[in-house]
Parts: sequence; C-alpha cells; structure tokens
Amino acid sequence: MSIDANSPLDVVTIGEAMAMFVADECGDLASVSHFSKRIAGAELNVAIGLARLGLKVGWVSRIGDDAFGRFACQQLDHEGVDRRLVTTDARYPTGFQLKSKVDDGSDPRVEYFRKGSAASHLSVDDFTLNPGYFTSARHLHLSGVAAALSDSSLALLQQVAGEMKKQGKTISFDPNLRPVLWSSEQQMVKQLNGLAQFADWVLPGIKEGQILTGYTQPEAIADFYLAMGVKAVVIKTGSDGAWYKTADGDSGQIAAIRTDNVVDTVGAGDGFAVGVISALLEGKPLPAAIRRGNKIGSLAIQAIGDSEGLPTRTALGDF
Repeated sequence: MSIDANSPLDVVTIGEAMAMFVADECGDLASVSHFSKRIAGAELNVAIGLARLGLKVGWVSRIGDDAFGRFACQQLDHEGVDRRLVTTDARYPTGFQLKSKVDDGSDPRVEYFRKGSAASHLSVDDFTLNPGYFTSARHLHLSGVAAALSDSSLALLQQVAGEMKKQGKTISFDPNLRPVLWSSEQQMVKQLNGLAQFADWVLPGIKEGQILTGYTQPEAIADFYLAMGVKAVVIKTGSDGAWYKTADGDSGQIAAIRTDNVVDTVGAGDGFAVGVISALLEGKPLPAAIRRGNKIGSLAIQAIGDSEGLPTRTALGDF
C-alpha cells in the first residue's frame, strides 16, 4: 500500500528500527552458526500491524547510512508505512539484535546492540522539521522503548504528545518497559508515568503496571492512571487475557484466545496494541477492541519474528 504524500495520516508513531538476526537452531546464541535477518522495533511492529489493516501510518525515526538502515527502509516500503520523517544520520549506526530460537513456548533470549545508535539521537528537532506531519494524524501511538533511548528522544515524545493533546488528537501509550536502558527504576517510573498522563488509552502488562504504580491489583493500577485523566486503561494479564476500566467506571475481563502453537512470544504485546488501537479508531466499543487485540496477539506468537504474524485485513477476516 502506498500513501499519498498529501493525505493526512491515521496514525503516527516514533521509535527505533533494528536489524534482527534470529537463530535458525535452538541453543546458546554463542553456538549458533546460522541466522535469518528480519526487522524489529516495538513501535515499528505496531506501525506495520496497523498498515496491514489498511490504516495510513507514519513512522518517525533516525537510521544510519548503512546496510541495516537501508534494510529498514526496504521493509517500511514493502509494508506501506510512510517514512517521510525517517532521517538518515551518517554519524551514527543503525542498531541490531540477536534473538535465540526456542521450541518450548518460553521467551527467547534477545541481545541488543543499540547503544549510540542513530535512533538514540532523536530529538525535538525531528518535530520542528515538520510539525504538520505529526498533527495531520488523528492518532499518536507512543511506547516506553523510544522514551528510554535517550533524554533527547524522551523530550521529542513529550513535545509531540503535548502538541497532539492540544489539538484534541487521541493518544495511546504502551509502557513497554526496558529497565536496562534507564539509569534507575525510579527514573523509569517517573518519566513513563509522565508520558502516560498525555494518553487517552494506556496499555500496560500486569507486571509493568505493578512496577509503575506500586499496586498489585488491576483495578488499582487502572485507577492510578484514570486519576491522571486517562480515558481507558487496558491491562494485559497473560493467560487470563486482559482487564479494562474506563473513566466512566465500566470494567471487565476479556478472556485470552488460546493457542497451542506458541513459536515466538516477542511481539505479542505489540500485536495486542495493533488490535486495540485499530478497533478503537474504527469506533468499536472497548471490549470488542480488546477481543481483537487478544486475537492479533495470539496470531503474533505463532510466527517467528516480531511482526511476521501480524495479519492483513483479509487474514483477520470478520473477527
């Protein structure tokens, strides 16, 4: 799908793309001889998933002037994701990662090589370059990964969120915790909760919510964010599915969609976000949006790679 440069976007998001090398055989990454190259990045996964469902999606980032950066652009073009605000920064490299292969349904091991990457040099300059690009979109999706890349990247997210909020655009936020990228847990909690207050929809996992709020129960976690002015909180509760609560007081549990074919658990949360965001932008009620999120999350874990299992509109069918 190509995007008309003059048409407004449905969704814009900001993040980092990395080349990902997935082991072709199980075992210690140090012992693996053969890998398959794919693309990775939490916000990029969401952009790809939404584009496959027919939404006009813009993805903002910086890449290096290298093979990995060109690979990222090739993938964006293939998926129909707009990259007009992807800047090639020859001073810094595109990051990459190694991911192990597992055959028991457990989480694969991932090792990152992203320190000092081009994307970590995202800054408010990436907004001032073309403010209208962001504000043409009706929705902004943010995650805690881009926020953790650097102080300047965090400042960019804060700037964009503030501008979108002023213009009455909807905003979703997935905390997507990466503690290793923060100087301390205290800093991570403070900064991510600061971003969450801009959001209409907050989408934490249960463990993330516990870390960020200090509460253990879903309702208490939801109330923490609703008190900030958030309109709805959807908490991923693992094998139980997801629990939600809205500012109107509506709440409930939506059961997970079971699958016995668990191939790769990485990207399940991004798939869930794709389902929830796309359905809400279509005007569907929150419980239906969560059911779609559970469905796409279940599809995501049945394929190797972070975004390979995300469905097209046709594949999603009438679910």
